[in-house]
Amino acid sequence: MNEILTGRRLAVLRRNTDPRLEWLCAQIARNRFLPVPPPDRVFIGDGDFRAIGAEFLRHFVRVGGLKPKHRVLEIGCGIGRMAVPLTQYLDSSYDGVDIVEDGIRWCTETITPAYPEFRFQTLDVANALYNPDGAEDAAQTRLPFPDGGHDFVILTSVITHLRTAETVRYAAEIARVLKPGGRCFLSLFLVDARARDGIAKKTARPAFLEAAGPEFIADEANPNAAVAYGESFLLDTFAEQGLRPARPVLRGHWSGQRNAENFQDLLVLEKEGAR
Repeated sequence: MNEILTGRRLAVLRRNTDPRLEWLCAQIARNRFLPVPPPDRVFIGDGDFRAIGAEFLRHFVRVGGLKPKHRVLEIGCGIGRMAVPLTQYLDSSYDGVDIVEDGIRWCTETITPAYPEFRFQTLDVANALYNPDGAEDAAQTRLPFPDGGHDFVILTSVITHLRTAETVRYAAEIARVLKPGGRCFLSLFLVDARARDGIAKKTARPAFLEAAGPEFIADEANPNAAVAYGESFLLDTFAEQGLRPARPVLRGHWSGQRNAENFQDLLVLEKEGAR
């Protein structure tokens, strides 16, 4: 399942895209009435807030198989860059959690009043980069949601800031909160042979240090800033929880060894069991 989507297969994927989705994403990207946080409150990511959110909505639907009826959980929702476009697509419910309180505050004050089915919670989980004084150990955390309550879980560039024990714990929690047949969409850095070659040749961005794995760190002084994982380790970790690839990995160009439309790798996992 872990093959590269070639140019030919990408072309097929584009032809199969629902034109209604393309219209919606275009409308979201240029809709000046959709809320955007003040620049001084944006603590992660750069670029056009609405356009990037619209692009990921396209990924969630086209690559991940997201449906309007799905109950969505976003882990690491930040300051709502993914939640805002999802308000224009989902007919069901959305839960967002993050460890940065100010991001949750903005989402709660700005999004929830207009969309009550969009709910946000702060998790006081420690992270050296984003919440160094957090009270809870990420390697022991339990998400505040019941078993099997969500159809679709989103983590955009979250695993990229977690160490191994934390990643293992989140894999277990994602499996717990997903219903059988539910899916998890992740953007992350997966190190296969070609990506390892890019790390060795110094073409990778971030410039990960060569290592045996399973972790690859870009900055030893600030390891949570950027973390890549050996692909076999990461997939085995999720497989142990009953989560396996639902489709081939959509490779990014971060390693400098591939031509790709997206920066990070996109991985879609599905929980064992009937839908």
